[in-house]
Amino acid sequence: SYSRVCTTARRGKVQGNGGGRMGPEDLSEMLAAGTKEVHEKAENTQFVKDFLRGRIRKELFKLGAVALYHTYTAMEEEIERNKDHPQFAPLYFPAELHRHEALAHDLEYFYGPDWKSKISCSQATQHYVDRIHQVGQEDPVLLVAHAYTRYMGDLSGGQVLRKVAQRALKLPPTGEGLEFYQFDAIHSAKAFKQLYRSRMNELELDMAAKKKLVAEAVKAFHFNMEVFEELEEIGKTIQEDVQDAGMSVHGQMGGDISKCPYYTAKMAASGGTAYFGQLVMAALRHPTGQVLFATWFAALAGLAAWYLM
Repeated sequence: SYSRVCTTARRGKVQGNGGGRMGPEDLSEMLAAGTKEVHEKAENTQFVKDFLRGRIRKELFKLGAVALYHTYTAMEEEIERNKDHPQFAPLYFPAELHRHEALAHDLEYFYGPDWKSKISCSQATQHYVDRIHQVGQEDPVLLVAHAYTRYMGDLSGGQVLRKVAQRALKLPPTGEGLEFYQFDAIHSAKAFKQLYRSRMNELELDMAAKKKLVAEAVKAFHFNMEVFEELEEIGKTIQEDVQDAGMSVHGQMGGDISKCPYYTAKMAASGGTAYFGQLVMAALRHPTGQVLFATWFAALAGLAAWYLM
């Protein structure tokens, strides 16, 4: 259980990895360095820039949740298939991490009891799903990259935005519609992430396998970007009124990187309370910005924060 392994996480921080110091050959460090460039590309996609301007359609929020549902369902099917695989078993935390049931509850809230008949897997999401099934069946160690990419992101910046989304969407204070962001079995996200990273670094992998995992994490970023681009195209066909909250992108801020939610999420995740406040207050001043951050992009913002920690 999580309560049992929290102590292991704290002990591992002291005893493992050279007294808590991670070296350049640790898998978590390799993933951080190896995905830096693609992260920068992701934050400069048109879809993300539109998000930063505060432009969002409510239907896209729901479609983002649908994409997440199909992605996590595929990933968790393969995790269950490979839960005893020696190079994945140490990262098997179904009670703490699995999200597909939470997303099913969110979709029922938004679409009604017959939600399954109202949703479908989009083309870009299907590409992502197909890749997850492929690695799960042909090269299960690569599931590590997908699990790390998604779950650690959800536990990072995505958590910063949960209450903001609740306010923006006027959702019930009891959490309906946002169960995706609720990890009831995890009492300290920071301690759990330390544990997860320690477990990952202790996997018996040679350098070639670690490099393959970095390449797979880069692919995961690209799959996310494909979903962004697809949602952007769908948004062009949706006839809804859109508010423009006037949130500027990097160029309009004169290159001030602190205006980027990736950077702010990074600072918040690493203990920068001032930057945490900056993110929350900025979002609260822009209602549509609150909504946009709560969708698929919220998961990627969290993911980026985790990589940059």
